[in-house]
Amino acid sequence: IQYPFVVLTHLQYDTGSHQQLFDDYLLKINKALSYAQLELRACRHQYDGEIYYGVINNVSDEQSKLGTRYSHPQIAFYKAIIEAIVQNGPVDGSISNIEALNLRLETQAQTGTGSLSQDGYYPALKNFSLSQKETALQELLRDQWLYRTPDGNIGLGIRSFLDLRSWFHNNEVPLCEVCNEAGVKAELCQNEACSVRIHQYCLKKMFSKHKGARVCSGCGTQWQHKGPKAEAVEEDEKPTVELQSQRSQPPPAPKRKRLQTDDAAESSASQPPIPSSNRRRVTRSSSHT
Repeated sequence: IQYPFVVLTHLQYDTGSHQQLFDDYLLKINKALSYAQLELRACRHQYDGEIYYGVINNVSDEQSKLGTRYSHPQIAFYKAIIEAIVQNGPVDGSISNIEALNLRLETQAQTGTGSLSQDGYYPALKNFSLSQKETALQELLRDQWLYRTPDGNIGLGIRSFLDLRSWFHNNEVPLCEVCNEAGVKAELCQNEACSVRIHQYCLKKMFSKHKGARVCSGCGTQWQHKGPKAEAVEEDEKPTVELQSQRSQPPPAPKRKRLQTDDAAESSASQPPIPSSNRRRVTRSSSHT
């Protein structure tokens, strides 16, 4: 079964008198969705700063994986793009079209859903042509698993941000110093010895509260913030609703502390399932390549 994916944004409500009503309404929605092991989750898009709400599947099992309409090579291609963006890419969280199309998929064979010899899985990856990659790339952009940045590069789409929180944790993606979420698109401290990174919208909010010197909270180095107007986020846009499933979870780990990793990543029924991979830590040097 393939569940329809819904994204909601620009929800209009009075954050004062109607905030509790809004929270209660979302909790009722999630209570109903929980019977189908679904969840309405809030997420901020790291490229445009907007808040989105999406319905995702909370179960990653073989039956849910059968719901995807993507082929094994397309899933491997998607996974290779994610790894290139998050683990090997620059701190702006994107790669070029050419870089995406030149990714080799053979290395994904050992982390796929089939063995090297089963069902021709390895040959299918090896023979995945350039035109097939171009088609898959357009489909992933259309379905919002990937995102076309203003400068024409390829970044993660809102569906990836909604569904891959556990994958980010398992693969030790560095966290934003302010919000403690994965810092896929963020600014780095100018001190090469410091590992602090902060989302641009988090920087704007942080510096708007502190009128004094703009310095790194980790090492005290002067922070040269150049946040683009297109990504400016007003303080009242921050989601205050705490979804039902989040209330039952333990509090987030302290900032700059790695979360414990699991063996499985989250997957929705229509998502290209992300198989387990060898974990690779993102280093400061790799963020600048």
